[in-house]
Amino acid sequence: MPIYEYFCDTCDKKFETLVLGGEVPVCPECGTQDIRRLMSACGFISKGSGGETVSMSAGDSGCGPCTSSNCSSCGI
Repeated sequence: MPIYEYFCDTCDKKFETLVLGGEVPVCPECGTQDIRRLMSACGFISKGSGGETVSMSAGDSGCGPCTSSNCSSCGI
């Protein structure tokens, strides 16, 4: 079941909500449907070369403005 992040253009609040099927979410603060879905940073877990678990999310890296698909400065 997907949980999405939204921003309300009416009251300037950011919130997350569970969205089922064709449901249209509303702002929990003001009740309006004048909202925008935000791009969420996804997290992932992978195994390092030694088998150790490496946990990282896109929000944790220093690659915010980076557009490269192979970055030597942060290792992503």
